Formats: sequence, C-alpha cells, structure tokens
Amino acid sequence: MKQGRHEQVDVNQVILDKSNPRIKLWLEMYEGEPTPEQIHLALGVGSDDKESQGGTTFNKLKNSILTHCGIIQPILINQSQTGEMICIEGNTRLCLYRSFLEQKVSGNWDKIPSIIYADLTEEEIDAIRLQAHLIGPRQWDAYSKAKYLSYLRNIEKFPFSRLVDYCGGSQKVVMESIDAYADMEMYYRPLCDCESDFDVRRFSGFVELQKNNIKTAILEAGFDLTDFAKWMYGRDPKIAPLNTVRQLSKILRNKTATQVFLKHGAQEAIKTLDRPNLTAALKEASLEQLCDALTDTIINIKFEKVKELRADTGGPVYQALLDAKDALNAFIESIQPNE
Repeated sequence: MKQGRHEQVDVNQVILDKSNPRIKLWLEMYEGEPTPEQIHLALGVGSDDKESQGGTTFNKLKNSILTHCGIIQPILINQSQTGEMICIEGNTRLCLYRSFLEQKVSGNWDKIPSIIYADLTEEEIDAIRLQAHLIGPRQWDAYSKAKYLSYLRNIEKFPFSRLVDYCGGSQKVVMESIDAYADMEMYYRPLCDCESDFDVRRFSGFVELQKNNIKTAILEAGFDLTDFAKWMYGRDPKIAPLNTVRQLSKILRNKTATQVFLKHGAQEAIKTLDRPNLTAALKEASLEQLCDALTDTIINIKFEKVKELRADTGGPVYQALLDAKDALNAFIESIQPNE
C-alpha cells in the first residue's frame, strides 16, 4: 500500500465518490449534488440497533463534529495523475463540512483533515474500504458489508481467499453473508413499495436462513423463499425476534406448530414444541451451578464431538447451543449496570 500524506484540503476541491459500489445506484435517483442526508442514506449507515455493530449514526456523527469543532479521523483521498481528488472514505464527513460551510455554521469548515494517496489502483481502494469498514473502527452495518462483499465477489470477481484475507473470518461466513444479501434482494426487496420500507435490520434473519436445514425445511413444508420474505416483512412479522429463524426447521416439521406460526408467529409456535424434561437435580440447581456445569462440559468436550457438531450446524445440539448463547447474552446485558 502506498503511503499517504496528511493535509488540510479545501472541501470544494474534493469530489464525492459517487462510483462507490455501495451508493452508486442509490444516488442515481438524485439530480445534482447529493445532500449529506442522501449520502448518509446511500451509505447504509445510521441504524441505532445492535446490528449496526459499531456503526456511527448520522446525527451522532453530525453532533460529534459540531461538539469537537471538526473531525478526529481524516478522510481518505485518492489523487489521480491529473490532480483530481476523490474522497474514497469519508463522504458523509465531507458532506457535513460542506453543509456547515454553506449554512455559515460557526467554525472552520472550509478545509478538512485528509490523508491523500497518489493514484491508487482499484485493488488498493477496495483494500482501504474493507479495512476501514469491515473490520475497522467505523464498521458498516451487516447488510452494507454484505452488499460490498457481493459487489467485490460477483462484479469485481474477487476470489474468496482475498475477501477472507481482507476481512478475516472464514470463507463460510463470507459466503453466508453474500448469499444472505442475494436472498434479501431477490425475495424481500420486491415486497417493499419504496426504499424506506426496505428494513436492513432484517438482514440477520436472512443470514440465519443460510444455516443448515432451514431452506430445506421451508421447501419440504410446501413453502418457498418468497413466503420466508413475507414472514420477515411488515410491522408485525411472523418471525420475531430474528433469531427465531433458527427454530423454523422444528416449527415447520410439526403440524401444530406450523399452524400456530402462520396465525400468531414464531414465538407462539415455539411454545407448542416439546420441551426437554428436566430432572429434579437440574430443577433445583442454582444458576451458578448450571453455568459451572455447562462450562465444565464445554472445556472437557472430546475433539470428536467438536468435529461432529461442526459437521452438523443444523442439528439439535448446535441449535440448543445457539439458543443458550442468545439467552445468556440477553440476560447478561439485562443485569449489567447502566453506564
């Protein structure tokens, strides 16, 4: 990677990166220079829920810049051989500076802290975006990550090995993310009358859809992925919370549970499923004892069992572990003191 130089750059000399694959199609709806809000919406950031995974909301970013009288993290600029300067990372911050300048907001908004690179290749630009937003401190929400990964894989023809090298994790996780994006675009987006109806917060449900046996169970029950999208859509979706997608294979293979699900949703359907009978000892055990027993079991589990679970991520034991993880995370969060 080339070394950049740090400079204060005139905001009117920097060109917004409208060719960014994550925002290009969205911004084509607008004529002229997009507003900060339009850039913000196009970038797909700003969700206040947990799925933003660290993403900064537009209003928080705006207020932070005003409070600190500027940005702490410089924008990144690619300067071509002709001298043209394109903002490859930091379009929202650049837009905010311009809007503050136009609105005569008190402060110095005519120049913005920048790191300027000289004539970067497309591969180097992609690497910067991936490092900044897939694993960096300003992570995109899960849907936007998947959208960009899909572009790199299907349009730019990046091999999976390179995507994994850039963003970490495993090829399986990258593939699930890309496939989830494709399914959401194919089946969920047509249900939306306008862009504001498209709820990116539902994306994690489509990620869960990629797990073993979920699609098979849907098809075997006589439904299809359009039905799944309908279950995810609307103000009162059948699948809520989103982690109940994991239970679909159990629900749809049980006639009573299926009927309840179609009428009242996944949470009510789950109540009709057979629950394990706990022994007297388990019922009487304290929370601490149960946690100690689970910890001890996991620590001492045989490697053969680990391989078995790894090969059957749609099986009942794996699903039970995921359910326990969700319940434990939610409980820990509920008892943590407010900051």
